[in-house]
Amino acid sequence: MNSNLMVNMQDVIKRYGDFTALDHLNLNIVEGEVLGLLGPNGAGKSTAIKTLCGLIDANGGTVEVFGKPQSVTNLEIRRHIGLVTQEITVFSDLSAIENLRYFGGLYGLKGAELNANVAEMLDFVGLADRAKKRPKTFSGGMQRRLNIACALVHKPKLVIMDEPTVGIDPQSRNHILESTKKLAQKGTTIIYTSHYMEEVQAICSRISIMDAGRVIADGTIDQLMGSITYEDRVNLTAAHASDQLTEELKAIAGVKSVNVSGNQYLIVSGAGSSNVNRIMEVAHRNGGVTSFSEDKPNLEDVFLTLTGKKLRDDEV
Repeated sequence: MNSNLMVNMQDVIKRYGDFTALDHLNLNIVEGEVLGLLGPNGAGKSTAIKTLCGLIDANGGTVEVFGKPQSVTNLEIRRHIGLVTQEITVFSDLSAIENLRYFGGLYGLKGAELNANVAEMLDFVGLADRAKKRPKTFSGGMQRRLNIACALVHKPKLVIMDEPTVGIDPQSRNHILESTKKLAQKGTTIIYTSHYMEEVQAICSRISIMDAGRVIADGTIDQLMGSITYEDRVNLTAAHASDQLTEELKAIAGVKSVNVSGNQYLIVSGAGSSNVNRIMEVAHRNGGVTSFSEDKPNLEDVFLTLTGKKLRDDEV
């Protein structure tokens, strides 16, 4: 086994009655990785996280963290895991510093080490000037930042961030993303779940996509995007739209359709057609172009292709 393997989940099964939440799940995470764990609602992500953290036991398979078997009785492993919950789990009637001292104490911190870690975390999440304020007076974004600080105060080896930016303002979202990048730069291993593809693309070194209780795709963003068949789409604005231009574009080998609206052209070719140069040659022969762009596949396209679902239910 890889000596740098932080998480090793092999053929993990978890059932709730007749419902199988994890169906022979295989998930490995190497030290220092930032893994994006994606999946539609009901894919099994939350169950996988709870099993990984030792909050619930699996019904079958292997679950190892830091090279040791994980279970609900293994408190030592949990001392080195930081779980940033989707729900805000701070105490509203305690000040920010009191919350951090409480959670640090749960992990056995005390004295100078506790004081130093609390001060470092307040600064890390940008709440040093709010240390003595109660979170019930904070904005939603500030509460989420405190939530993160409470999960990090004991300086865990493995951090699991479950939807850490849900329902917050752009400024706080950016702060959380930058903080996550800093954690990764320090070598912290991170599992990051989100319904925001742009976040995953910005911070994750590898992505695992779950559906129906198992991982259905795994790799870097480029590897995943290269795994799907995606039509080549070119948008151009012609200097002079004409029937001649339209017909010549349609005649290019591999072109499936040409949609015209005024001077705007959308040319759709089969995957891998590599028609960009030919399209530009035709356009320049017919008066030139004033603007040009290609639609590249993104992580949302990969997700939709593999699962048949959009990651965010509210997308239209």
